[in-house]
Amino acid sequence: MSAAVHDVAVIGAGIAGASVAAELARHMRVVLVESEAQPGYHATGRSAAILAQTYGNRLIRALTRASAGFFAAPPDGFAPQPLLSPRGLVRVATAAQVDDLRAMYDDLSDTRHLAWLDAEAMQERVPLLRPGYAAGGFENVDAQDIDVHAMLTGYLRQFRQAGGTVMTGAPVLGLTRSGGRWEIETAAGQVAAGVVVNAAGAWGDWLAGLAGAAPVGLEPRRRTAITFAAPQGFDPARMPMVVDADEAFYLKPEAGRLMASPADETLSAPEDSRPEEIDIAICADRIQTAFDLEIRRIESSWSGLRTFAADRAPVCGYDPEVEGFFWLVGQGGYGVQTAPALSRLAAALVRREAPDHDILSSGVTVEDVAPGRDALAKAKDEEPGKQTKQGEER
Repeated sequence: MSAAVHDVAVIGAGIAGASVAAELARHMRVVLVESEAQPGYHATGRSAAILAQTYGNRLIRALTRASAGFFAAPPDGFAPQPLLSPRGLVRVATAAQVDDLRAMYDDLSDTRHLAWLDAEAMQERVPLLRPGYAAGGFENVDAQDIDVHAMLTGYLRQFRQAGGTVMTGAPVLGLTRSGGRWEIETAAGQVAAGVVVNAAGAWGDWLAGLAGAAPVGLEPRRRTAITFAAPQGFDPARMPMVVDADEAFYLKPEAGRLMASPADETLSAPEDSRPEEIDIAICADRIQTAFDLEIRRIESSWSGLRTFAADRAPVCGYDPEVEGFFWLVGQGGYGVQTAPALSRLAAALVRREAPDHDILSSGVTVEDVAPGRDALAKAKDEEPGKQTKQGEER
């Protein structure tokens, strides 16, 4: 039986794959291939996403700016409720950290989002902090929670309405280029496409190997999270997300409970990530040190993989050596908050068209994200311990 033929096969149905598939399906015949039984099972489904305009490096902040319009006003029918809800995000510093955090604040002070808080104001804004713990910090008053489920579902709905095909339970077994198109063997059957978009996240380098492309040096890193009950009589609903100055922990409300993470970045193989007991213990210890909390029972715990390229910027573009193989990987912890802009950028490049002006005017260039870019090559030569930790999408 011959394989169904499409213009593009997007491999990986997390937020990166679903969003670019929806953009491409407006103009092309697209199939979205997912190894799991449902889209968004791995990193996307385990994200505690918050739209933080000042998080990440220059490129991530630019992509976030270019995504702002989508979050504020999604397309008609995209979701039955707003994608964003108010939250606020506070970076908190001890006396040993406060000078460095103040320098970070000054570097970012050209934005309209930040307000510096002294020790007294910090304690008032985050009353759960242990008295005397905070020497100061700053708040991003415009940070908002993202409804990740609504966002992923909205992109998948757009994709199907445009005529796209979703294949789930279809791990890729082989990729062969023949006659100007890719023959893709999956556990759910064969498909053929002129272009393969590699949106496989932590498995991106592995998928590239099947296609005969050189790896770009992706690093999957495990991040752990726990939930536990809020103190009796405390309503966490209006509490901001609180992040340590050095990103050694975060704490935020989660469905009437509290969610915390040690903000770990442990190198991992591509896998269905599971939390380690030591990381859970470290998380509880850090939270109880900084906050006037007693974690009596951990209600749930999980982990997910946040996959970075060496320079912590997304990789988006055609492979320089392998015809018809397009990279869309390395979003790290920022995949949800940058997806609206990055998917439009990727879709334009897949079609070999110029990116939209608003993306370029935000400060993003095609060279910034291209596979084989100079910055990526240089970063590969650095020792991992010398790289600056950039943050998340938790």
